Amino acid sequence: MQKIDAKDRKVTNIYDAEFTPFVYDDGLALGDAVLQHDDGVALGTGFHVYRMPAGMTTRPHRHNGHEQFLILEGELVENDGTVFRKGDLVFLRDGTEHCSTTPNGCLLAVHIAGPEFQVD
Repeated sequence: MQKIDAKDRKVTNIYDAEFTPFVYDDGLALGDAVLQHDDGVALGTGFHVYRMPAGMTTRPHRHNGHEQFLILEGELVENDGTVFRKGDLVFLRDGTEHCSTTPNGCLLAVHIAGPEFQVD
């Protein structure tokens, strides 16, 4: 087995790292931020860690591919009233439409297959 070359591995501690603010295509920034190693996909797609500040609500959106996330810290409330807490692993099927709010902020490990589409 070959030794792993340093250029082929990146390690970041999610509690010490600098997150990249998430800015929507139209320039709107809501205060959320992303930590993502794979720069070969759009920010906020593929695997990443996602941080939402207290009181934030995501834009309503439709998924282009499945979304899966694990709540690492805090609480997330879906538009239908479902509450997700630390340790909850959630799967949303391709085509699902939703938005989420966090009362006190939250941190999630996320995998999103493709860019999301804004819905009204």
